[in-house]
Amino acid sequence: NPYARDISSLRIVQFMFKLILFVAGTKVTVIGEDRIPKDTPVLYVGNHRSYFDVVLTYARCPGLTGYVAKDSMKKIPLLSSWMKRLHCLFLNRSDIKEGLKTILQGIDQMKNGVSMCIFPEGTRNEASDDTLLLPFKEGSLKMAEKTGYPIIPMSINNTRNIFEAHRPFIRSAHVVLEYGEPIYPKEFGAKVFKISRDAQGARLTWLKVTGGALRVKASLTYRAQNQDYNEKADQLRLYSGVKFRALEEAGAGSVVAV
Repeated sequence: NPYARDISSLRIVQFMFKLILFVAGTKVTVIGEDRIPKDTPVLYVGNHRSYFDVVLTYARCPGLTGYVAKDSMKKIPLLSSWMKRLHCLFLNRSDIKEGLKTILQGIDQMKNGVSMCIFPEGTRNEASDDTLLLPFKEGSLKMAEKTGYPIIPMSINNTRNIFEAHRPFIRSAHVVLEYGEPIYPKEFGAKVFKISRDAQGARLTWLKVTGGALRVKASLTYRAQNQDYNEKADQLRLYSGVKFRALEEAGAGSVVAV
């Protein structure tokens, strides 16, 4: 079972990463973990200050997550094999064509249910001030833009005080990982997950808006249950149990019946 194998690999690595943080004397405070949607892949986007950023964030991933790493990491024996098994991708920053192929691979992985994580600064930021960011590399957010899945911002604080601030020594430190609210792409997108009928026999299409907004009378083209549909959203229903209220507009993150 490939999924069971991947989850097993994920949990083993997470255990090891948590053990590394414990041995290093790292106290971890996590804020906003409940903001991560559990029913959809996401694109984690974080600042990058330390080698320990990956150790910290990967230990918290609730589901399968691949990281975008620099191409040179493919040359590290054993580690690169584990990274490939865990859906990590290797980005060649000096070759635009190869870099685009990597982003397209990430898009395919997200469509197959695997979350992705990227540090859009492209390298570790060695500034002494945690609030300063390097410019984001072009195309860093394409995986979310092209799939419609939400972006989860990550604020990683004080990890450089574990190692980089006083290398080659590792020191105990208190680090804070904060997850922001999901950010949905501006372009409209939605995921159909169920077709049913109401008490009067009218067909209902249940969907989650993943980007932009859906308005009453908007035209929808989608595929569900091996059939293609092209129709108007005559009514948007927000259900609570068996009761519902009609909406004029449903924003990103909303689950509605059309």
